[in-house]
Amino acid sequence: MTEEVSIRTVHDVAGIAAVADLFSEVWQMPRSSPPYPAEVLHSLVHAGGAVHAAYDGTRLAGAAVAVFGQPGRQDTYSLVAAADRGLGYAVKQAQRGWAMERGARTMRWTFDPLVGRNARFNLVKLGATGTEYLVDFYGPMADGVNDGDESDRLTVTWDLTAPRTPRETGDRDAAPVTHLAPDDAFLARRDTSDRHIWCRVPDDIVKLRAADPALALRWRHAVRAVFTEAFAEGYVATGMSRDGWYTLTRLATEGAA
Repeated sequence: MTEEVSIRTVHDVAGIAAVADLFSEVWQMPRSSPPYPAEVLHSLVHAGGAVHAAYDGTRLAGAAVAVFGQPGRQDTYSLVAAADRGLGYAVKQAQRGWAMERGARTMRWTFDPLVGRNARFNLVKLGATGTEYLVDFYGPMADGVNDGDESDRLTVTWDLTAPRTPRETGDRDAAPVTHLAPDDAFLARRDTSDRHIWCRVPDDIVKLRAADPALALRWRHAVRAVFTEAFAEGYVATGMSRDGWYTLTRLATEGAA
C-alpha cells in the first residue's frame, strides 16, 4: 500500500463497473456473473445510495456499498464491503461520514460469524454490536468463498455518533465450560452470573471450508447452537479476542440492579 490512498464515491459507468469486477475477484466468481452486477450498483446510486471506492494510487483497492434503511429510523445499511488489508477502517469511516452527512445515526450490515478477523474488526476496531443472528440467511451460495456451507450471518449495528470505548470482556478462563467444539476442545463458556458467554470460532473458516467442508459445517452448527440460545436469552455480541473467542454480553433488563 502506498501513501497515495484516496476514497471517493463513484457514479460513472466505468468506475462502477470496476467495483463490480473487484467484488467478482474477492468472491471468486466470473466477471460475467458478478455477485453485485454493475447495473444494480448503478441503480442503487441513482436511488440515493453510495458506492465508495478506495484507490491505492490509481489501483482500485477496496469498495463498499450502502443504502438508507426504513424511513424515519435514521438508519443506513451497508450491503457489501471489501478492501485490501489496512484499508477497511478508512472505507468504513468514509461510509460513516457519508451517512452522517445525510442525517443517519446508525449503520447495519451482516457478516459470516465464523470469520474471526471480520468479527474483531467489526466489534472491536469499529465498536459495533452484534444484534441479530440469522440462520442460513441467503440460502445456498455458489461463490468461491461460501460454496458448500450454510449462510448464517450476524447482523451488527454501528452507532455512528458514539465514541469508541473499551468494552468489558469478563474472566473467560474462570467460567465453566458449556459446550465442546468439533475439534473436542472447549467451544463455549458461561459465567455463573449469566453476564457473559464466550464462544470460539475456528482459526480460518475459509481454509477449513475448502479443505474439509463437512468439518466446516459441523463448526457452523456448533456455533449456531450457542449463538441462537444466547440471543434468545437477550445476549448480544460485544467483542472478539485475538485468539478467536467472541464475548456475548447480556443486555441489562428494565428494573435490574
